[in-house]
Amino acid sequence: MENLQNLPIDIQTSKLLDWLVDRRHCSLKWQSAVMSIREKINAAMQDMPENEEIKELLSGSYIHYFHCLRIVDILRGTEASSKNIFGRYSSQRMKDWQEIVSLYEADNVYLAEVASLLSRTVSYEGPALRKQVAKAQQLQQELSRRETECQSSAADLRERFYAGCKQYGIMGENVARELQALVKDLPTTLVEVGRDTAKLEEQIQLYTAFTNFLCDWDEPVLPMLTFAQKRGNPTFYEWRTGKAPAVIERPVMEEAPPDTVTEETIDWGDLGCGTGTEGTQDMITVEDGGVDWGISLEPGSEGTDAGVIDWGESETPIEIEILDMGTDCPEGVARGEDALSILETPQTRSQYIDELMELEVFLTQRQSEMGEEGNVVAMCQFQLAPSIIQGQTCQRIQEMLAEVRHLLERLTNLRMQHLFMIQASPRYVERVSEVLRQKLKQADILVLKRATLAEKRQEALEEQATLEPRIDLLAQRTHQLHKLIEADISKRYNNRPVNLMGVNV
Repeated sequence: MENLQNLPIDIQTSKLLDWLVDRRHCSLKWQSAVMSIREKINAAMQDMPENEEIKELLSGSYIHYFHCLRIVDILRGTEASSKNIFGRYSSQRMKDWQEIVSLYEADNVYLAEVASLLSRTVSYEGPALRKQVAKAQQLQQELSRRETECQSSAADLRERFYAGCKQYGIMGENVARELQALVKDLPTTLVEVGRDTAKLEEQIQLYTAFTNFLCDWDEPVLPMLTFAQKRGNPTFYEWRTGKAPAVIERPVMEEAPPDTVTEETIDWGDLGCGTGTEGTQDMITVEDGGVDWGISLEPGSEGTDAGVIDWGESETPIEIEILDMGTDCPEGVARGEDALSILETPQTRSQYIDELMELEVFLTQRQSEMGEEGNVVAMCQFQLAPSIIQGQTCQRIQEMLAEVRHLLERLTNLRMQHLFMIQASPRYVERVSEVLRQKLKQADILVLKRATLAEKRQEALEEQATLEPRIDLLAQRTHQLHKLIEADISKRYNNRPVNLMGVNV
């Protein structure tokens, strides 16, 4: 018997209510009784004395039986003056709360209610609050990660903007105007290239002699390089006519407007990342898809006035005078394209580069051939060659090749390609400016987005700060209720120890 008295009673909290009903401690109809008791509690709460402990009991918590017992104890002190000679209280407040306690104790309704309250708190309310806190913490981590990404992406975009500006050789304060300013220095650079072309005299003579010796070539060899080697970088007019112009009227480039970032996001792709050949189509493309000269070559075309040339019915022969290009200008005046240098004009520049590459290939092949030892056939073949061919050494060929490659690299590097594009197409300047400005705009958007994410993260942090005290308070009250229920059940079994299992908030 003594061992049975010390044997603990273990009850799973989730099954506590069923355990109480099965052992006839509570009735199955306890819920209907609780509903009437809750109505009386709500009415009694309307008239309460000014007491800090009562306010704390009634604030933000579910009023159960043990709260009512404590309220009655407090009212014994506050309502002592209403006690009559028979020991009864005439105060309506005391009567109301004593009636509530009596209704709770009938059929142990209070025990069923607090068991249900404890089970609901442990199974639902506690986990729900912890889930909200975990969600707020996860949201903070996610928002913090996205903030970092926005900051990193914004920094990357700004770095790409300044890298692009550095690639073009500008500061980035006013992209369009700075790009156009670069072109102002282009003629000086090309004059230096043309001046250095004079150093290619030996290479040109060697290639010319070699070609004439092997092929008996009648056509001019490297005509553009030969012309530039003698005259540097003259105007296209001088190349075309053979005479230096008396007056040069260079075309004037309109100054670009200040940088303005538009609202529309325009993605032109990665300009400046290729070899410089991409994007050149825009220089020759008309918005409507082609150039309409307004002339129809079809014999039956309609709209004679619109474009068909009417030659008339006269049988008198028409004398057509063929004029050389540029003769619409006064003689000796270089205007428009004629005023540009041969290295500024696309077709002559392309010919110049092609001839440089041709010379490079020749010298490379010649270097390879001269590097082969014991080539008796080659030695015999060049016995009758001119002295300029026989007098060359492998070392000298290598030096001449380096000069040609250096000159070629100065004209074909990425910066020079951009400068030529800028000079040839104002639209190219607009496109490059827009692409660079969009990087800055996107960086600013990401900075604003980061600020918004920071505000949301702060809201999640404040929500977490609000929920954590509620969890602590809920855990404290659940622990108190847990001990009170264990003590109440223990009294019913001669103070045997009672353990409610699974109470964790």
